[in-house]
Amino acid sequence: MNQRLSTEIDTYTKRTSRSAEAHKKNLRHLPLGVASNYRSYDPWPLFVKEAHGSHFRDLDGNDYIDHNLCFGALMAGHGHPAIMSAVSAQLSRGTLYGMPHELEWQLAEKICARFGFEMLRFGNSGTEVTMAALRLARAATGRDKVLKFEGSYHGLHDTALVSVKPHAPDFGEAGRPVSVPGGLGVPRSAVEDVVISAFNDLEGVRSRFEQFPGQIAAIILEPIMMNVGLCMPEPGFLQGLREIATRAGALLIFDEVKTGAKLGMGGATERFAVKPDIVCLAKSIGGGLPLAAFGASRAIMDLIAQRRVFHGGTYNTNPLSMAAGLANFTQVLTRENYELVDRLSAKLEKGYKKAVAKHGLEGYVITAGANGALMFYPREIRNYRDWLGIDEDLWRQYWFGMVNRGVMCQPYWWDEQWTISVQHTEADINKHISAFEDIAEGLAKTQAENRVTQKAGRVKVRA
Repeated sequence: MNQRLSTEIDTYTKRTSRSAEAHKKNLRHLPLGVASNYRSYDPWPLFVKEAHGSHFRDLDGNDYIDHNLCFGALMAGHGHPAIMSAVSAQLSRGTLYGMPHELEWQLAEKICARFGFEMLRFGNSGTEVTMAALRLARAATGRDKVLKFEGSYHGLHDTALVSVKPHAPDFGEAGRPVSVPGGLGVPRSAVEDVVISAFNDLEGVRSRFEQFPGQIAAIILEPIMMNVGLCMPEPGFLQGLREIATRAGALLIFDEVKTGAKLGMGGATERFAVKPDIVCLAKSIGGGLPLAAFGASRAIMDLIAQRRVFHGGTYNTNPLSMAAGLANFTQVLTRENYELVDRLSAKLEKGYKKAVAKHGLEGYVITAGANGALMFYPREIRNYRDWLGIDEDLWRQYWFGMVNRGVMCQPYWWDEQWTISVQHTEADINKHISAFEDIAEGLAKTQAENRVTQKAGRVKVRA
């Protein structure tokens, strides 16, 4: 650990003592002291007392500009007035029905029109809808295998938990990655049915279809890979996948859990002008309440209508979530608000780039809609294995440095990205940039010191 990182962590521990106490209490009954593994990090995670708009406050009373926003689920920001009003009104009419109600068709019409599919089913999380989408694809094609991309994340079901964060030597050759279980408990049979390719490698995908002719039911991917910071599809990549899938009789599934609401009005489908067979949505579509959906053509969704594929869920179309979703799509995720977020994103990107250039920091800034990330690489990454070269301690120096200055620049973990909400302001972005300018010189010095150390190590090895 470098000295600057050590100093930032010392500062963090001194200003978050109540979070430390709360974490100790949680450890008695919650593994890792958290409700989701992604929320766990050393020395302890921040515990939130309250959140409003674009800010939250921790148990010690420290205020933060929030770009974590529940791992991107809150493009609406915290407690958006339109969503709070809709949910408050619904509370007086009931919290859970388990029966059909009118909010279902009202929200379904909005989502189908915006994302360009004929029918949908609702769920509660990204895991639920990617699992349902893959089952539907297998049923539609009569095939068992699925192709996903190395390093990609599509939820917590067995098919998705393959090659999420594999490491050498387990993951095999770059051109033909090995399927690696994401942890204990993932059945060998599930791993065998998941074929792995590298993102942005069309030839690799073609070779996989040649290797397993007539066996691959679907290609599933995030159109922008967001489990490695931000990794953009190269020109022609998504179009190439569409052609490969069509030619092979497989379905193309866009996991738009992160991109669906946060990339623009029509998500990645609209942005890249590539039409998938199935789209999965979650996170920011619910405005802060659990809401997800998967949509496709009537012909595909008829497999559910014909009762050949089963889909259910006690909490599906929970009226509180549906009321929030309807308010979100009609009053929050508007064209005007996307334009606002785009302006704020451009301002933040410009501020980062200026500081990176001023201090000679090796890295680049990349944005896509409400999403963005500072990537500590000399050139833009194109796949998971490129991302593996990140300097984790340098990233931690960045993250703790920003948090200590009142900016939660993104969720903890170096594979995440920031989110800009419709409730962020110019003042928020100015403070974010100011905090980064304050630490950028130290980051550049750490990089320079690391290069000297690495060079000395190479000389010693040669000697």
